[in-house]
Amino acid sequence: MPHRFQDPNLKETPLPENSKPTHSSGKTFEQLRQECLKKGVQFEDCDFPANEFSLFYSEKPAIPFVWKRPGEIVSNPEFILGGASRTDICQGDLGDCWLLAAIASLTLNEKTLYRVVPPDQDFGKGYAGIFHFQFWQHNEWLDVVIDDRLPTFKGRLVFLHSAELNEFWSALLEKAYAKLNGSYEALKGGSTIEAMEDFTGGVAETYDLKAVPANFYDILRKAIQRGSMLGCSIDITSAAETEAKTPQGLVKGHAYSITGVDEVEYRGKKVWLVRVRNPWGQVEWNGPWSDNAPEWRSVDPSEQKRLTQTAIDDGEFWMQYEDFLRHYHKVEICNLTPDALEEDTSHKWEVMVHQGSWVRGSTAGGCRNFMETFWTNPQIKLHLKEKDDGQKDCTFIAALLQKNRRKLKKVGADLQTIGYAIYESPGKDNQLTKDFFRYNQSKARSKTFINTREISQRFKLPPGEYVLVPSTFEPNQEADFCLRVFSEKKAALEEVEGDININIPDPPKPNPPHKESEEEKQFRQLFEQIAGEDMEISAEELQYVLNAVLQRTKNIKFKEMSVLSCRNIISLMDDTGNGKLGFNEFKIFWDKLKKWIAIYLQYDSDHSGTMSSYELRQALKTAGFQLNNYVLQLIVLRYADDKFQIEFDDFLNCLIRLENACKVFMALNKGNSDAISLNHIEFITLALNI
Repeated sequence: MPHRFQDPNLKETPLPENSKPTHSSGKTFEQLRQECLKKGVQFEDCDFPANEFSLFYSEKPAIPFVWKRPGEIVSNPEFILGGASRTDICQGDLGDCWLLAAIASLTLNEKTLYRVVPPDQDFGKGYAGIFHFQFWQHNEWLDVVIDDRLPTFKGRLVFLHSAELNEFWSALLEKAYAKLNGSYEALKGGSTIEAMEDFTGGVAETYDLKAVPANFYDILRKAIQRGSMLGCSIDITSAAETEAKTPQGLVKGHAYSITGVDEVEYRGKKVWLVRVRNPWGQVEWNGPWSDNAPEWRSVDPSEQKRLTQTAIDDGEFWMQYEDFLRHYHKVEICNLTPDALEEDTSHKWEVMVHQGSWVRGSTAGGCRNFMETFWTNPQIKLHLKEKDDGQKDCTFIAALLQKNRRKLKKVGADLQTIGYAIYESPGKDNQLTKDFFRYNQSKARSKTFINTREISQRFKLPPGEYVLVPSTFEPNQEADFCLRVFSEKKAALEEVEGDININIPDPPKPNPPHKESEEEKQFRQLFEQIAGEDMEISAEELQYVLNAVLQRTKNIKFKEMSVLSCRNIISLMDDTGNGKLGFNEFKIFWDKLKKWIAIYLQYDSDHSGTMSSYELRQALKTAGFQLNNYVLQLIVLRYADDKFQIEFDDFLNCLIRLENACKVFMALNKGNSDAISLNHIEFITLALNI
């Protein structure tokens, strides 16, 4: 009988209730499986077809791969054989040891394993060539469906495989993860912690073993007890050292998993041990406490059995704690979120999440080195409400993750260099300005800016309100991000979007002719020359005079005002509704124009004749339009050029459309509130007027 992946001692295997189907059909795994069973066919995944594009995006296969289902590879395929364990995982011809190390850690915790690898699937009754796995991505669980066609060469699996040739759960898990990230090639190179987080939704902490805290052994022990996932590695000094073997049997630049921490009685003393696994399934430590080391002869056989100490080359080995610290350089621990912890776990984190984006020319301001733009980055307010038990400060972990970068490899997108800084809030709800950052130092910040998927760090700060500013190192580097804050006690997180506040003072009414100043009399003469006999200015006449005047204005770059732009101006200023401007309407517009030119020159700080998209934010505020990030992003997309510069005619068009939009909104706002209700005709009228 085929072995079903279900532990009889497990009362119930809860799966994430909110896992989201991801198949392009919109159907769930069970719906797709039932369709195949009804038709008597085996599932073929149109989203991740059995071809070379699912394998590689930058190269051709070096050998002719053949996609085969497990039943075509062996006569008696099993999904899981004798229970899922870390020895089921052997690396193939793909540089994803980081992923395999994470899978090995996954098998150590039954609950987290069953969440990623749903237990109700096998090759027995109900088999339809379809399997599914669940991964965490950016604060939600995704259910990834695949068919079971796997790449082979000469009848053997090319990539991840089990030591048992008829066991396929690990190979299918790797395929699902490859689909999630776009291809098998996308899995080349990475950090174990990345996959650990995708398997648990947890948050990472990284320790430099050359400077570990005094209680680090206890940290390791408690992490294993809590079901946390742990990885370790040895640094390389050059690319040539990648996967180079040391005389002690360790591999540099290679991802290992930590699978156990224990202590033994040895010659009357307690010895601390750490168990490590090489995902290759072979090549092991050959120093003290290795498989055949003489130290084991002095350990009671019952102790050896308890520690599952065996002298076989399975890639797993024990090391003395001191040797572990001496030979390895880095340990990564994935702390589990409350929903991934066992019910009786005494300590649970409070978790808060914010999803955001760095948008070129708008909210991608770069790090503090770029003071002119740093303040335009997203600003997230952090409320630390309660002190830790018996402490004066609040402990929290801030983790900044850039989204989908592995999937975007195929279009040449690399990881951005990211980091963050934390400032004490001055107590205002408005966005902090450039001057605030110029004169105030951060209270805490990430250790460094680094091109990794996620950067996280533990902090202790007094209760209060803080503003966290996530950024890329350089300005105008685009990416979507997910910011998570894990706190010991209650806390809250919210973006400081900035209120939309429009403050356009009513223009002064022109003086009657008998009270006009000399300047006003000259302006009236100009108007009469332009307007002609009907004493009104049409869109074409306005176009002529604006282009003539603005082209002679110094220190601004200007293309040309179109007739359409001039019609928008008339729509804004025309109180009579005849499509033309009378003297008073033209005079009020001319005063606005002079004010807008002065603002443009004021915020063109480098006197280039153009305004940068970052300078635009303050210029609009001075003109009376305080806007939030979302509206500013739309404005930049519409009016800035590919170098994020805005010439005066675009600035003028932007102001006219904003003022027109406000005018129409106020006309439709019957109840003097922040919202209006429109019927079909009113919406079309509004759109045409703007």
